[in-house]
Amino acid sequence: MKIQGQAALVTGGASGLGEATARELARQGAKVAVLDVNAAQAEEVAEEIGGIACVCDITNAESVAAALDRAAEAHGQARILMNVAGIGSAKRIVGKDGNAAPLEDFVRVINVNLVGAYNVSRLYAARCVKLEPLEGGERGVMMFTASVAAFDGQVGQQAYSASKGGLVGMTLPMARDLAQHGIRVCTVAPGLFATPLMKELPEAVQQSLAASIPFPPRLGKPSEFAELACQIVTNGHLNGEVIRLDGALRMAPR
Repeated sequence: MKIQGQAALVTGGASGLGEATARELARQGAKVAVLDVNAAQAEEVAEEIGGIACVCDITNAESVAAALDRAAEAHGQARILMNVAGIGSAKRIVGKDGNAAPLEDFVRVINVNLVGAYNVSRLYAARCVKLEPLEGGERGVMMFTASVAAFDGQVGQQAYSASKGGLVGMTLPMARDLAQHGIRVCTVAPGLFATPLMKELPEAVQQSLAASIPFPPRLGKPSEFAELACQIVTNGHLNGEVIRLDGALRMAPR
């Protein structure tokens, strides 16, 4: 699918990997809707890229539906969906105090990272199937953002790894489910990237993490994630696939 002129949705588009993806889509000529819970940041990014900001809680069906309505009113029905929104968590299942990890923390991460992504995708897909097919019968393409933690999660990452592993496991069956409608589904599993959250760590810690990556021995650039996201859109034979973007990194236990 050609990106030029298409309407695109980017969840978590106000910062980090989502922001980089929104900017790259806009650079390539897409009409971008920035979906995010942070209204101020979403407005700022949308204004800079000539898009539209849609304040949205991805775990809430009504909130997502309203955001999709707003985006469609401004740009037409989206054919491109980039699921990038997510949160992190690190808690040992039994803490140093001997107490079990709080269940609500696990539920919160699963709800945002996995249920939220599914929520947006199902509502997007129900609208996308009504579009006229493009050349080759394609109607749309969506991407999930997993993590290398889906495969080699570290100590304390039970909730995060489970949520990202759920996205990995959902990729192929969703691609098969939507094949009849001409909608492709892929997932990117990034490693260590120079996001705003990463940059909050001490410089020595950042350098240590970068040194653990075989090649290139540096943190990934958000622009590299965004480039791959756009390549998924433009390469019509990419479907049902999970792509690690990690410089050959395999995470140690801790």
